Amino acid sequence: MTRPLKLDPDRLFPADGRTRDIARSLYAEVAGLPIISPHGHTDPTWFSTNENWSNATELLLAPDHYLYRMLYSQGIALADLGVPDKNGVPPHDPRAAWRLFAEHFHLFRGTPSSMWLGHVFGEVFGFEVALDASTADHYYDRINEKLASDAFKPRALFDRFGIEFLATTEGPQDDLSPHHAIHNSGWQGRVVTTYRPDAVIDVEHEQFAGAMKVFAEKTGEDVWSWDGYLAAHRKRRADFRAAGATATDHGHPTALTANLDHDEAERLFRTILSDSWTPQDAELFRAQMLTEMAAMSADDGMVMQIHPGSCRNHNGGLFHSHGRDKGADIPTRTDYVHALKPLLDRFGTSTDLSIILFTLDETTYSRELAPLAGHYPCLKLGPSWWFHDSPEGMLRFREQVTETAGFYNTVGFNDDTRAFLSIPARHDVARRIDCGFLAQLVAEGRLLDWEAHELAHDLTNGLVRKAYKLDQPAPAPVAAAA
Repeated sequence: MTRPLKLDPDRLFPADGRTRDIARSLYAEVAGLPIISPHGHTDPTWFSTNENWSNATELLLAPDHYLYRMLYSQGIALADLGVPDKNGVPPHDPRAAWRLFAEHFHLFRGTPSSMWLGHVFGEVFGFEVALDASTADHYYDRINEKLASDAFKPRALFDRFGIEFLATTEGPQDDLSPHHAIHNSGWQGRVVTTYRPDAVIDVEHEQFAGAMKVFAEKTGEDVWSWDGYLAAHRKRRADFRAAGATATDHGHPTALTANLDHDEAERLFRTILSDSWTPQDAELFRAQMLTEMAAMSADDGMVMQIHPGSCRNHNGGLFHSHGRDKGADIPTRTDYVHALKPLLDRFGTSTDLSIILFTLDETTYSRELAPLAGHYPCLKLGPSWWFHDSPEGMLRFREQVTETAGFYNTVGFNDDTRAFLSIPARHDVARRIDCGFLAQLVAEGRLLDWEAHELAHDLTNGLVRKAYKLDQPAPAPVAAAA
């Protein structure tokens, strides 16, 4: 027996009738606004080549760690889900993987993944029956049929979704030619890169040695000297700016910063390049480099994003077989007040620097992050992130930071996703939750109606546009290193 798939038009709105009516009115104004996705991990080659995706498993299941981490937790092997190992070859038949996913789709009930996929299946692909074991092949064949069409090529979906701006994430060792190809193609879609230098900053990163060699090749700098290393970052940042980047991103284990003088930093760098560094040296170097990156952002205008607090690759066996980003990253307790002080002592009052803070530690919202952003001009708060980009997490964020930081020390929403087709679903969830939160304040007499309508637009579009400097003139495209 097939079960219907039906999206409730009032989903995520407050249950109270009066408040729900207010939320509906607010949402009606912002539901169709263009999507701005200023931080994410989609593949730029999708848009440079504009080639069709091959099948449902390759696009929707195998790249999405939100999905396969849940299935893995229930004892299902990644090989059976079509997730590539370190050899890069999908080890299983994609149709069989999809059937296994469909058979266990009930595991996602009540999770954000279920809501996002419900939107993808209903709104993007037009399904009217739910996914389960009995409809697995129907889904797989219909999705594949649509993916083979011109209407489902990456650029066509980009336009259909109403995406105005989308940022991918690359490292200084990565090839930027897909971004230059996008620009040179004449297509009007705005897809830009983001500078993520972790692989050449974190000596504990498994790619560090190889990335440093490529870093030297791409910049022509002596990256094994402290001054040459910093010059290489400046040069590579300029390359990224030429490819459209407006922001940098830093995924360090902690938010620790340091402000060593030149000689101290140079000695530490020599230690990092030796075989005698310790974990404490690695942490101090990452801390110093956050401050160095802040200095460079103050100079070149790139917005700085700090995404700390994840214990990466907690499952050592899985990391050995499949590498990083396979659903085994776990949130940790994170300090911001003391960790950021060296950086803020130097740049906290700067109006030339913009730093967006994220957290996986929700206990810091009202205790640390909101008071910091509510004081320092250079700080803004990023939205609820990763494990907390759920309706509940978004609401907790608004409830805990608004009283101290207000709305205008936040930066709207970003989806931070590898799952391209889920982007409109994720933004729709954020818009609904924000409209519901504003509606509650109106119903309680804490906001005037016109204030809520202005805020709905700002939270959807205005704040993110301002935070990521999207209305400032982009640097003129120039021939830049790949």
